[in-house]
This record gives sequence, structure tokens and C-alpha cells, in this order.
Amino acid sequence: MGRLDNKTAVITGGAGGIGRAAAQLFAAEGANVLVVDLDETALAGAVEDAASNRVSYCVADVTQAADNERMFAAAVERYGGVDILLANAGIEGVVAPIVAMDEADFDRVIDVNVKGVWLGLKYGIPRIAERGGGSIVITSSVAGLSGTPNIAPYGASKHAVIGLMRAAARECAAANIRVNTVNPAPVETRMMRSLERGMSPGDPEGARQRIAETIPLGRYAEPLDIAKVMLFLASDDAAFVTGSIYKADGGSNTY
Repeated sequence: MGRLDNKTAVITGGAGGIGRAAAQLFAAEGANVLVVDLDETALAGAVEDAASNRVSYCVADVTQAADNERMFAAAVERYGGVDILLANAGIEGVVAPIVAMDEADFDRVIDVNVKGVWLGLKYGIPRIAERGGGSIVITSSVAGLSGTPNIAPYGASKHAVIGLMRAAARECAAANIRVNTVNPAPVETRMMRSLERGMSPGDPEGARQRIAETIPLGRYAEPLDIAKVMLFLASDDAAFVTGSIYKADGGSNTY
């Protein structure tokens, strides 16, 4: 028996590194999985990587209310309901000091990383409640736990989703819906390659090495490292866990 047998998960940002790893792991543990993202080609690749008839995709923009409503409706139509939401979609934005950043760049990060999560909660909570409860896991970051220069909108967005999580955990407890965040340190994904180039345009590998040296375990996380924490929170093993921040950071934040 799998840890997610007879459950259905909606995973936003499903075409990215963490989303793909979570989709594969959740399906292997018995879940039906709907992966959601903007790029249909990348989504098709994520479904192929999962190598499971339990996994399908839906092209949707998490910043749009209608798309959120549609993606949950698709999960209900295909699989009979929704038990798990992994609100994982997010963007890093540009690397720049606050005074040099364009307003449009700030707005885009907040739109995807905060409004996108809020809309996922708005339309996902009723669907999960219909099933008698379940789990919502929000991807935050170590940047949501401390100040990080030159990526202020990203850091602000990851602080903000912790606030959303805490409010939702209190609101949803009576419906038996648990809500938690996972806060990764750097992960071996496209996002970190982008941030490394932004931090050190002439030497991104140097930036990578310097960042890795700040992590007590001495390396970046692999996407599967993060997906395994998400699996725990999504499963009934975490039946009494809600309103919590789960750091998956290699010891980076020890306070």
C-alpha cells in the first residue's frame, strides 16, 4: 500500500524541478496527480517522466481566478475529487537592489508567488472540504525566514505565504484540512541557475560554490529531498501537523 492511496493531488508549478519530483513520488505512493503549469510542452514532459497513468496535466495560470477554478474542476472530473493541494508554483524574479528594481518586476513576483497561492487556497479549500478534509502544502523558502539582499520581492513573497498558511490553518482546521509550508534552501533547479547568473553574471559557478559553502550539509538539495518532506505533510502520517513551517535547508537556518 502507498502512503497516498486513493487520494488525488493537484500540483502547481508541476513542470519545474520540485513539482516534477513531487508528481513522480506522489504517483509512486498511490495518488492520482494533476500537474499544472503554463508550458504545455514542459507539462507533457513531466507526465512522461512520471511514467504513470495516474498523472495528467492541465495548462493553467495560477494568477487567474478562472484558471484556478478550472484546474480543480478538471481534477474532480478526472479523478473524482481533490485531497491534496501542493501550491508550488513560483518565480524568482530579477536579481537587483530595491532601488534599481522595476515596479513591473516586483508586481510579477508578488502576483505569481502570493496571489497565485491565495487563489489556490480560495478554490482548492472547498474542493478538499468536499472530501472530508486533506492537506495543503505551500512551497515557501529559507528566504521567507530571513532577509536576503537583492531578491527583496521574492523574499517578501515567501514571507507572505507563511502568513497565508497560518491563517488558512486556523480557518480550515474545523474542516479537517491541514495547511503547512516547506521552506527549502537552494535546490538543484532552473531557478537556482537563474539566481546564480543574476548574482554573479561572469561566474555563476563561483556563486553556486559560495552558496553551497554556507549550507552546513555542504550541498544544494535535490528536488527529491524536498518532495519527500512534501509527501510526509501530504500523507496521513502528518495527521496532527498543521500551521507549521518545515525547513528543508541542510541546517542553513538553525534558529
